[in-house]
Amino acid sequence: MIHDLARAERIRYERRQEAAYRAGQEAVTNLQAALALAGLALPSLSNDGPVGCRGLVRLGGCSTDLANQLAEVIAAGAHALQDR
Repeated sequence: MIHDLARAERIRYERRQEAAYRAGQEAVTNLQAALALAGLALPSLSNDGPVGCRGLVRLGGCSTDLANQLAEVIAAGAHALQDR
């Protein structure tokens, strides 16, 4: 009985890990698409895999020019949302 419970828990953990990995992949895809709409790309953007059953996206490094452009796009989007 204890062995079955441990196996069941391991299966649930593996499923949560897989779901977290898929969520990370989806987040990367969504962010890449949004950045592309703004004409931007983060060169090191990637799925960093599940950590503690949570998806983790690695944004990576970028130039200061790209960081400033990204800040402008985010600020403009935030202002547009506030003006609704």
